[in-house]
Amino acid sequence: MAMDSKDAPQMIEHLRKSISFTPHETKWIPQSARFVSFGVSPSSKGVLLVNELSRGELKTVLEETELLPCGIKCATFGASRIEDRRVAVGAYDGSLNIFDLSSDKDRSPVKLFSVKAHDGLINCIDGIGGSSVGNGAPELATGGKDGNVRIWDPRVDHPVISFEPGEGSANRDCWTVSFGDSFSDADRCLAAGYDNGDVKLFDLRTNTVRWETNCRNGVTCAEFDRKDIEMNKLMVTTLESTFRCYDMRTRHRKDGFSHLKEEAHRSTIWLGRHLPQNRDIFMTGGGNGGFNIYKYHYPLNRVAKHGEDGLPIGKMGDIELLNSRIISTQPVTSFDWSPDKAGLCCMSCLDQTIRVYIVTKLDKY
Repeated sequence: MAMDSKDAPQMIEHLRKSISFTPHETKWIPQSARFVSFGVSPSSKGVLLVNELSRGELKTVLEETELLPCGIKCATFGASRIEDRRVAVGAYDGSLNIFDLSSDKDRSPVKLFSVKAHDGLINCIDGIGGSSVGNGAPELATGGKDGNVRIWDPRVDHPVISFEPGEGSANRDCWTVSFGDSFSDADRCLAAGYDNGDVKLFDLRTNTVRWETNCRNGVTCAEFDRKDIEMNKLMVTTLESTFRCYDMRTRHRKDGFSHLKEEAHRSTIWLGRHLPQNRDIFMTGGGNGGFNIYKYHYPLNRVAKHGEDGLPIGKMGDIELLNSRIISTQPVTSFDWSPDKAGLCCMSCLDQTIRVYIVTKLDKY
């Protein structure tokens, strides 16, 4: 479904700043006008940079050029209470670390937790159980170059669950993890995507693989539209300029979950993020420096009968492109919607810049 440029949301660059390191992750600090960026310096050290929106300027309030002895690949506030502001980061050396950012903003962050989580690079991390979203205990999920997916309780120094490749099978890089289905204290699942195109849905209550499929291209990002409800939609972005949207409410015993497949950016789609204030609006970031905004439209009836066996199968709606813009000559490596201000977002690109954008008219959708 094509966009109507007349009434389309406008993507306005509010602020831009050049930095001296390669950024991999950018996250808003909860309930603040600040966001934190992580990456790797030219000397291969882990870098932390905190910037604050102040009277139309992007002001650096904290910079740690040697936060860790190696680069930082990923980060999340998902397992922290809002008032605690504890960020978990995954590093190049396979270590999982938690830092406290709730102290005075110009003081160095305090390391609260550190453990060797994987053999080699931690590619991805996600968190759940903070007071803002989800039921159940706080947990972290990490995916590594060693092919393992592990679940962590921040209070103990060993994984509570570890999903590892079968004996004799090749280790495939896990590139993305995402919690979901956390609608009660007992229910919770995790979606994981791999470099060979596999997508696996792990049931954390039974410690089993609930469902799996293959997207034919490496899976760069997977995200549920909401973590704290029964599974609704799952977005999966891949190499070769395609992304998929799965309807996770109805599963057919043979064909699994229904999905839509869309092409975008004419390059690798590195990430996708749902708008917190409206789960049916989402963005994608491309290897061409592109920034696209989409809206998912549900069908009148989300369940249909399978053509062969007559069993229920999910029925997909439509995806509408609301607007698109090339914002950089290099890939968009990270993106985060503000949980407090709809349309406000921060991102980083491989041209060593961090940017703050405002997306307008989202309330009309």
